[in-house]
Amino acid sequence: MGDRKAARDSEFQSFVIGRWPRLLRTAFLLTGEQHAAEDLVQSTLEQVYVAWRRVGSADDPEAYVRRVMINAHARKHRRRLREFLAPRDDSGLAREVADTGDRIAQAEDRDALLSALAQLPPRQREAVVLRYWEDLTETQTAEAMGCSVGAVKSNAAKGIAKLRAIPGLAEMVTQGGRSR
Repeated sequence: MGDRKAARDSEFQSFVIGRWPRLLRTAFLLTGEQHAAEDLVQSTLEQVYVAWRRVGSADDPEAYVRRVMINAHARKHRRRLREFLAPRDDSGLAREVADTGDRIAQAEDRDALLSALAQLPPRQREAVVLRYWEDLTETQTAEAMGCSVGAVKSNAAKGIAKLRAIPGLAEMVTQGGRSR
């Protein structure tokens, strides 16, 4: 019995180590705050650990964990529970470290994009982040959000339209050589 628990713990630890950066990035894009993102990922992983035997044997454990994280974020947002762990002026805080191949992170205008994402309603932000930042298919996004493919298409289209309507963001993308 102890060997199985040790093996399960080792498997969970390997999963967390391998997926932490991506889960944290997704959580940051959903919450817009580093501390809130860390809390979201940690609380998600607490929930998943309890059910790891079932989660680890799922076809796509990462998709399962992403779904748990999105549900946790949606529940918190529905309750309008706001926690401010740091002042709004967080210039002294360490920023998210991006993957080396992440082109958006390499762009000078990353902060403008993150600010624009923060202006979107939660469901539109989820759809845009999962479809265009995490590069999930519409079906995968629908599964993660717990909605239909049509709702994903609608939320993503509305979110993209709102992002395009932000003057500074639109100018940034259309300036010579800066669109990617």
